[in-house]
Amino acid sequence: MSLKGRLERDGNVIDEVFHRHGIAGRATGGRVTPYAIRYRFDLERPADADRARDLADELASALGVSACRVYRRGVAVVVEYPRDEGIPVRLLPLLRQVKNVPPATAALGVDEDGVPLLIRIPSPDVAHVLVAGTTGSGKTALLRAMALSLALRHPEGRDLTLVLIDPKGGQAFGCFEGLPHLARPVVRSVEEAVETLVSLVRLMEWRDRRGESRPWVVVFIDELADLMMVGRK
Repeated sequence: MSLKGRLERDGNVIDEVFHRHGIAGRATGGRVTPYAIRYRFDLERPADADRARDLADELASALGVSACRVYRRGVAVVVEYPRDEGIPVRLLPLLRQVKNVPPATAALGVDEDGVPLLIRIPSPDVAHVLVAGTTGSGKTALLRAMALSLALRHPEGRDLTLVLIDPKGGQAFGCFEGLPHLARPVVRSVEEAVETLVSLVRLMEWRDRRGESRPWVVVFIDELADLMMVGRK
């Protein structure tokens, strides 16, 4: 079945499930994002939103998908379920897609609507970025993408310096060894990581006293929790 045919069929299935339970309205949209398909169901009675949310499992079964998410958005509810196969988000096409971004801005990927997600590191709202997740969920891959996107935005490395701390022997950031943006070779031991962070604090305090803010120094740390356990203060 073509994607268009499936979208039409699934919209009808959503209508049938809700109408079976006396929830009046109509499914519209069928928006396809990199990882999910999303419909908007316009409710004739907004008070039916809570009842609609309770039908997530029945909708998943009727649609033949592993899970279904139903949530309220204004006077409608959104029905969302994962695609059979997600579309990989590739860094270089993503960087070509976004133009005229501020300096020291890293790429994170795309949001649930496929819109590029960026983060400006020097922003007052960004003191630190903590990437959390289970083993194998892609934390290190995200850090690599952020570091690489910063390096590509500053090819000459004049305004941007990177410090890569990789206490597991270079498994995460060893691929960046020799990058001209590095303030020092990739840090590969806990002892060296502690010394590096202490020296960076001194540098930060010295620059703060002088009112200097360039070049930007961005520090990436892989396996922060392990470093905190072993390196302590």
